[in-house]
Amino acid sequence: MRFYKETTIIILLLALFSCKEKQQVITNFSTIKLSEYNGKLSSGTIKRIDSFPSKFVRSRTVDIWLPNNYSLKNKYAVLYMHDGQMLFDAETTWNKQEWKVDEIVGGLIDATKIKNTIVVAIWNHPNIRHSDYYPQKPFDLLPQKFKDSIFSESQKQFGTAFKGLQSDNYLKFIVEEVKPYIDSNFSVYKNPDNTVIAGSSMGGLISMYAICEYPKVFGGAACLSTHWPGFMPQENSVVPESFFKYLELNLPSPKTHKIYFDYGTETLDKFYLPFQYRVNEVLTLKGFDSYNSKNLKFEGHDHSENSWSQRFQIPVEFLLKN
Repeated sequence: MRFYKETTIIILLLALFSCKEKQQVITNFSTIKLSEYNGKLSSGTIKRIDSFPSKFVRSRTVDIWLPNNYSLKNKYAVLYMHDGQMLFDAETTWNKQEWKVDEIVGGLIDATKIKNTIVVAIWNHPNIRHSDYYPQKPFDLLPQKFKDSIFSESQKQFGTAFKGLQSDNYLKFIVEEVKPYIDSNFSVYKNPDNTVIAGSSMGGLISMYAICEYPKVFGGAACLSTHWPGFMPQENSVVPESFFKYLELNLPSPKTHKIYFDYGTETLDKFYLPFQYRVNEVLTLKGFDSYNSKNLKFEGHDHSENSWSQRFQIPVEFLLKN
């Protein structure tokens, strides 16, 4: 009899604890306010969270783009993207360029070339973008002397104090805070096959890092103009090889994942050309082929939103093909 009483008490306590945990999540979500974005869009609508709270990183704006056909009756794949303020409306960006994500993703959905998809656009903070996006574990592979020099020279390179990396926390923000909110408040699939991540330059690095660190969350990654130098390009840098060594150890299975790389040939992208053979070597070593990986060259493309928008439909269709 005593056993049953103790068991009942334990079950009740566990249930109470579970309810408290769920209530806490709901309470946290209830503090998040959605607003309508009234800027210029060619397709779909945007729900905006002006300041998404986080215990891991500085709060920031998160935009949720919904296609024209969004309905609670259907389920949608989710494309997570970095540098969210650069994706939809050139009239509001610092350089008057945009990725044209609404046109591209909306057009592919309308043509039934990709799955029904929503886009979660996570804004950056320019003064900490580099520390948010630079992958922590490849950095840990670098010689200590080199790391010390980076910290001392950071003011010259970035115009701000580079005191440490926040990329592990940034990914926790996405995986443990943003994704649960999206999963709970929008009609989406939650599995890796329907969850992909994308970005360019440093955003390419953090997308690569995300699929390696969280292979059970992200089933695909698009890494455009991936910034293999890590910092300012320099001859004989040890940085690029640290990324390739990390990939050799951590790329997930090609049986369950897809990954896309590309590069242009102008401006900053011209510095990526020497590293593309290493990308191919690593992909081959890890068992990837043309079905589950790409590493494409775009002659004449430079390091800009205008160039990325010209080819963005390729990785979107590759990762989210209907």
